[in-house]
Amino acid sequence: MSKTENALLNKEQFGEDFLWGVSTAAFQIEGAHDADGKGASIWDVFTSQKGKIKNGHHALSACDFYTHYKNDIALIRELNIPNFRFSISWPRIMPNGSHPVNQSGIDYYNKIIDFLLECNIEPWVTLYHWDLPHALEEKGGWTNRESVTWFSEYTEVCVHYFGDRVKNWMVINEPSVFTGAGYFLGIHAPGKKGLTNYLKAMHHVTLSTAAGAKIIRNRLPEANIGTTFSCTHIEPETDKPKDIEAAKRVDTLLNRTFIEPILGLGYPKEDLAVLKKLKSYILEDDVNNMSFDFDFIGLQCYTREVVRASLLIPYIGAELVSAEKRNVIATEMGWEVYPPALYHIIKRFNAYKNIKKIIITENGAAFPDVVKNGKVYDIKRTHYIQDHLEQLLKAKKDGYNVDGYFVWSLTDNFEWAEGYNARFGLIHIDFDTQKRTIKQSGMWFRDFLSKNN
Repeated sequence: MSKTENALLNKEQFGEDFLWGVSTAAFQIEGAHDADGKGASIWDVFTSQKGKIKNGHHALSACDFYTHYKNDIALIRELNIPNFRFSISWPRIMPNGSHPVNQSGIDYYNKIIDFLLECNIEPWVTLYHWDLPHALEEKGGWTNRESVTWFSEYTEVCVHYFGDRVKNWMVINEPSVFTGAGYFLGIHAPGKKGLTNYLKAMHHVTLSTAAGAKIIRNRLPEANIGTTFSCTHIEPETDKPKDIEAAKRVDTLLNRTFIEPILGLGYPKEDLAVLKKLKSYILEDDVNNMSFDFDFIGLQCYTREVVRASLLIPYIGAELVSAEKRNVIATEMGWEVYPPALYHIIKRFNAYKNIKKIIITENGAAFPDVVKNGKVYDIKRTHYIQDHLEQLLKAKKDGYNVDGYFVWSLTDNFEWAEGYNARFGLIHIDFDTQKRTIKQSGMWFRDFLSKNN
């Protein structure tokens, strides 16, 4: 896209009711890992283990949002962002994963919610963004069927204490990522590996997603209830049948495995044979308890992946062809910069007739920042956001349902296994001093969202 076209982009083109926001997650920003009665999460334990996180980074202090929340919310207001997505830390609310409740944790999130509303910023709460209480992991975590009960109890507590002011809820964030990376590959917390762990976690998370949503609906009939999925546009490396079939299997794994049972379609076992092994864990009533009629589905799209067939990869018979090998422009995460992926994902998920509303709940990029004379320049991130908004606008003009866009993320933060190396923020964080500086991309977004635009 040319700079001229970017300059013509304005929020009015997206419609008066289009939702604009920014996203964060508790473990990545809060710090205060043991403050005021908080229990340990699986990520607290995982990051304490040598060699798990790049450069030995940890999130003991992270962005210290725990004490800086008023300043950061004030920055959201300064950026003209009307909606703020944040997650609640389960072990801050229930240190051992179940009762008793930690009143200090309740008080903390009450202060955040109240200050957001005072600033005319709408809170969007994610109940689970990967920080399972470690005490529950010691009982098997998501591989234990009791996790459905644990999560239901936690949901009840959050709805009881926050539901009088929070109208927008997201149940579980990106289940394919935290189950795949955490329970199959072992590269994320809790570091488990193997197909059995993965399949158990997959099924119990799916049941928990529906169970949590039903609790919110029962307690808060007027609430706006959604859940979020990581989505990646998949293409075969060649037009050879083996690569096309490989791409279909990868697409099934990454884009269909979690959303289709939630939509009442069941697991896509016919297109990914390994999912047939789930039958060992599915009980009689599970089929009826896996689905929920969500008010919206959050899609989180960053890139595309190119796939080739590979006999060396078990279960799926496919491998990703990296952006580096394809010699294409990529972010610090090694993800290809390919804005049309967002258009394709929106179009793809519009094909599910029982999705009422789609919101892009995460989109953004990690690029190096240039800090000079007290200012932070990040033209690549600015262009990334602009180019993806162009694709989103194209989807809307073509008649596809998409009703909101949340940037990932508000601030630079702890980016899981990448530590602090990958910066996604609209706001730069000096992790030595905790100084905040709005980046070039943040200023562009602020101006874009200005009422005078």
